[in-house]
Amino acid sequence: MAQAKVESNIITLNAAISACEKNGKWEKALQLLSVMVQSKMKVDKITYSSVMSACEKSSKWEQACHMFSAMTHCQVELDTVVFNAAISACEKGRKWETALLLFSAMADSKVESDIISFNAAISACEKSVQLEKALLLFRLMPKCQVECNTITFDAAISACQKSGEW
Repeated sequence: MAQAKVESNIITLNAAISACEKNGKWEKALQLLSVMVQSKMKVDKITYSSVMSACEKSSKWEQACHMFSAMTHCQVELDTVVFNAAISACEKGRKWETALLLFSAMADSKVESDIISFNAAISACEKSVQLEKALLLFRLMPKCQVECNTITFDAAISACQKSGEW
């Protein structure tokens, strides 16, 4: 059987990184990113957010935050998806302070927060028993025209329960 040769480019490597993310292969995702950088390939926000999500799904919040930092250093455009990946990684790592710093940085960067941003930040506070911070975010949602969903209510109720306020 003849072997097909596929040229590595940003599309094929981003697809491979996305596959790594879905299969919990964060180290392989980082290796592919390294290959892209060493090959002087243009790395974009899709690449970084996929690597951050792979790290988040494997509870590697430090690596996800490192990717976020690398993006800002390389002047890659930050958007809602990128911030959400970093905030979600911090939530999984129970790093509520970093999650809230990233959430605040969204507004500073003029990046619009969405339901995922709020839910990840509220969940980070809930997991670390930071009731006041969780409720502050919860009350901020209508002002930002973001509608609560089941995940939002679950996280807010859980924060109340964990703090003994329920």
